[in-house]
This record gives sequence, structure tokens and C-alpha cells, in this order.
Amino acid sequence: MLKKIGYADVIVSKNEDEINTAEKLILPGVGAFDNGMDKINESGLLPVLNENVLVRKKPVLGICLGMQLLTKGSEEGKRKGLGWINAETVKFSFGSENAELKIPHMGWNFVKNIRLHSLTKDLDETYRFYFVHSYYVSCKNESDILMKCHYGVDFTCAVQKDNIMGVQFHPEKSHKFGMRLLKNFVEL
Repeated sequence: MLKKIGYADVIVSKNEDEINTAEKLILPGVGAFDNGMDKINESGLLPVLNENVLVRKKPVLGICLGMQLLTKGSEEGKRKGLGWINAETVKFSFGSENAELKIPHMGWNFVKNIRLHSLTKDLDETYRFYFVHSYYVSCKNESDILMKCHYGVDFTCAVQKDNIMGVQFHPEKSHKFGMRLLKNFVEL
């Protein structure tokens, strides 16, 4: 999507040198938590990612599973997450009053800014994003919550701590709304 909208030179890479020279990082993901962490660990890139994100403070954006991997762990699996955000990933659970809601949560939803940040610049409550997920991030520190959404329960749909950001929705599938968020990330 970044290439399509012309905001950035983008490469997809597992190369340590390319990651070290990148200005920003995006950690995408679709699938299961343990499999995502296994792929990172098997690639040998965990030390490179930790160095770039935690020491060099390079901006990083986790998308969907990528946001969940930023946490300490998930109810979905047994592996430890990256632990860059003090949070856990939990499964949607609805009471009888919301029994008609299906999991996974799929479709368009409006989001609410919890606080101002450059990532959400010019995004107001008329912006909606496309979601596909059965799990969501539960932050231990309220100060890490950037945006919330409602699907049976209010849940965190965007996080930010220092240079670390994540969104549960898919900006690349969210048309002009997602384009705006990605433009904001590029311009950080």
C-alpha cells in the first residue's frame, strides 16, 4: 500500500543489513501468535530487531498480528512475545447479551482516539478501519493505549509507547482511512 500511494520506498526484507539501514520498520502479520514468534526466532533477527527498536529507537509499526507480537504473550499460544509493550493478547469473550457477535471480528469499525499522537494526526471519529481478528491487546499501562474500538466490549485497537506503535486493524485494507494512517507513520 505504501508503494501504491507513493509515500515511501519500501522493501520486504529478512536481511540484517537492510533492517539496520531502514528508517522505519513495519511488522505485519496474519496468523497465529506462536507461529509468528517462531518465524522471528528462527530467522535469527530477534537481536537485530531489539537493537533497532529498543536501543536505536527506530519507529516500528506492528499491524494486526504484528501488534499482538509487541506484547508479552498471548492466550492463543505458549510463546513469549517481543515484550516491547507491557500487555497481553487475549481472546474475545462475550456474555449472553452479545451472543450474536461472531468471532473472528471481521469488518469495518469506527475507532476512537484516546490521546493525541502523530500517528493518528487528522484521524477523527468518522474514520473507520477494517478488522479481522479473534484476539486483542490488553494493556497494563493505560498510557500505552492510543485508540479504542467497540465490538461487544471496548478494546484497544492501537498502541504507542515511545517509538513503538501498533494497530489491530489493517490499514492496507482500509482505503483512504488506512492511507492517512500510513502517511502519518511515514512522516514521523
